Amino acid sequence: MDNQYICPYCRGHLRVGDNIVFKIRNTRREKGLLLLHPEVGYYSSVRHPKFYFEEGERIDFFCPLCMQSLDAALDENLVHVVMVDSDQDEHEIYFSRSTGEKSTYKASEEGVTETGMHSHRYTHFKMPEEHLHYLDI
Repeated sequence: MDNQYICPYCRGHLRVGDNIVFKIRNTRREKGLLLLHPEVGYYSSVRHPKFYFEEGERIDFFCPLCMQSLDAALDENLVHVVMVDSDQDEHEIYFSRSTGEKSTYKASEEGVTETGMHSHRYTHFKMPEEHLHYLDI
């Protein structure tokens, strides 16, 4: 898997080795780093054991390079990054910022692929193709 992940603002690379690196902040305004698995739909993560958040807590995600918020303009409950695949094609990746919620969407000119047991919660991606122009795909 050679997919790379970049910030939609500064276009900096977020993937280091086998992880995507994010700066995060919990609801108590504590900051930390979160490492996510780069395979779409695989929900493993690594964080410092003393950085705690509760199930269902909404986490703020930031680019660790430019510090820009990665909130999706589409929905405040989603995070937005760009994935560049091995063919150099770009895909918009959206995933839930609520801990424990498994919802990920890959949007491109080919359409939208959704993964995760909670992906039914976000209906933006179930609209007919002609209404998806606001996804910036």
